[in-house]
Amino acid sequence: MTSGSMANQRPRGAVIRWKKWAKENWAISAVGVTIVFVTLTMLLSDSGGKKTVNTSPSEPTSDVVDLTISRTAKDRGAYGSLPGYHFQRGSGSGSSNWLLHIEGGGWCNTVASCSSRKTTSLGSSKYMEHQVFFDGILSSNVSKNPDFYNWNKVKVRYCDGASFSGRPESEFQNGTELFFRGQLIWEAIMVELLSLGLAGAKKALLSGCSAGGLATLIHCDEFRGKFPKDATVKCLADAGFFLNEEDVSGRRTIESFYHDVVQLQGLSKSLQKDCVAKIEPSKCLFPQEFVKYIKTPLFLVSPAYDSWQIQNVLVPDASDPHGDWQKCKMNMHNCNTRQLDRLQDFRNALLKSLSSFQQNKEGGLFINSCFIHCQTWFGETWHSPSSPRINNKTIAESVADWYFNGKVVKQIDCPYPCNPTCYNINFT
Repeated sequence: MTSGSMANQRPRGAVIRWKKWAKENWAISAVGVTIVFVTLTMLLSDSGGKKTVNTSPSEPTSDVVDLTISRTAKDRGAYGSLPGYHFQRGSGSGSSNWLLHIEGGGWCNTVASCSSRKTTSLGSSKYMEHQVFFDGILSSNVSKNPDFYNWNKVKVRYCDGASFSGRPESEFQNGTELFFRGQLIWEAIMVELLSLGLAGAKKALLSGCSAGGLATLIHCDEFRGKFPKDATVKCLADAGFFLNEEDVSGRRTIESFYHDVVQLQGLSKSLQKDCVAKIEPSKCLFPQEFVKYIKTPLFLVSPAYDSWQIQNVLVPDASDPHGDWQKCKMNMHNCNTRQLDRLQDFRNALLKSLSSFQQNKEGGLFINSCFIHCQTWFGETWHSPSSPRINNKTIAESVADWYFNGKVVKQIDCPYPCNPTCYNINFT
């Protein structure tokens, strides 16, 4: 398939330079491969002209939010360096509503890979930016974020390498001082936010991207338990539904990797208890194994061709020693027919793993046929005139129908390359 076979092609594309995202969320991959991009190039379609969209223009200063270092975490044992978050107060009709977004950033599965994170923003608040720009689901611009713009909004910085689930019982291995305190960090930040007004929320939404999306799934019911029964509390996981699938060489690379993460950082006690009681604990890090136990209403945003999963679950470097997949996994437009068939199999595996969830009336889905990873915290993909759409609905509109209007939202796209509204990343 080529761009010439795409129905309803757009005669234009987009080049988006997101250096911050590249630095923070692609610096450490889930299989220990370092992927650093100076620029992320994203195409609205596989052909056409390009327009440049700068994500660091002169935006409202109200969306530049300072870093807060937790003042209570040390007393609760949540350290090496103290955890951080960015907090923007709500206003008006949103002053009693809260939205939390957990940052992503991969995992570490060995003493060496965890040690390498210690001197980055993914391992210590000492290296976190003092200010970040709130965009997408965190934006305070009503046109970009019509339903959550005036809520209290928090970006929880990711620094533990285990989706906020590591435990101190596994520390100080091999003579190396590493703090595995993700669970304690999560609990400490919750206590602090509850004291700042979260406890009185009438509406609350816990969200997260990538490893932060997985953290959202792990902690969703725990989050719900912080509120009275009459509060509306739901969860939204963006690109956090990681599949336990064989790679192209027939190995289960991601399963082995997750096993090492769970063993190294002592995650078993943080994972879903009903799941852990039935199967090997590390498999309970895969949402397909524990999503059925989540009682809180949940919305899943996931690209059917998740670029991160294709590069690290389906085609990790070790599975492709001759580089046959290199062009394909960097730009889906370059895939040959055989490779596209394998990518369609990956999409089918995602849909199969969600077959039971699709019957959940309180569960929402937005599965588009795009080659991308996270989509909720960028304005261009969350809600804009050029955002990806399914049935003419943006992600933001679909989430709003589910959260506020109680609608059954199961937006599942047709297979690639049918959707001309997609942002498809070109990593070349």
